[in-house]
Amino acid sequence: MRTKYLFPTVALAIILVLSACAPAATSSSETTRTMAITGNGTVYLTPDIAYIYIGVHTEDADVAASVDANNAQAQAVVDALQGMGVAANDIQTSNFSVWASQQYDPMTGLMTGVVYMVDNTVYVTVRELDNLGDLLNTAIDAGANNINSIQFDVADKTAALAQARQLAVENASDLAGELAQVSGVELGEIQYIGYSDYYPTPYYSYGMGGGGGGSEMSAPINPGQIQLTVTVSITYAIK
Repeated sequence: MRTKYLFPTVALAIILVLSACAPAATSSSETTRTMAITGNGTVYLTPDIAYIYIGVHTEDADVAASVDANNAQAQAVVDALQGMGVAANDIQTSNFSVWASQQYDPMTGLMTGVVYMVDNTVYVTVRELDNLGDLLNTAIDAGANNINSIQFDVADKTAALAQARQLAVENASDLAGELAQVSGVELGEIQYIGYSDYYPTPYYSYGMGGGGGGSEMSAPINPGQIQLTVTVSITYAIK
């Protein structure tokens, strides 16, 4: 039975001898020198869509009367928006609230009663910017008295983002070549690349107004342009 273990024992001894004769492994490696570069690419777009909050605010000493008045006025605004060509799925309720506001006598400081405030606000997507001014006037005529946070955007930014990324990479490459030349080094392979998008949208506040006032002139709305910027970070090995 002992002979069954003779060969493994001899083989183990040979392995140990060979291991002792093998050259020692390198304990450290040479550190790669790198150059980190940031490049920017910017494109300008003309907005083709807008997002607006349009609301109705009512007040009454009777909560039911305040709610009923608000409901009728808000429905009239929604009907008017749809009459201007806004699709039903582009009108989304963003807020409906009812709260009590205690009223006080400014002379005595005593509470004189309670007024119930009701707000109903819809978030509207406008896809025909040429009619935006007329649409706002129509909403006001229908009873809207709270319009704010008009934000302009571009519905499809796919091509613009691709162009901005290309410009950002070209900017980073040019800058890396320039710095390498003046520093007396040679660029090697790219070690890392990443990017981030940043495109702020213009903001225009139409402010507060009184429903039913009406106006013969459209509100002067100027979409302007949107600046879309992509930042690229690239790390090169240098020799």
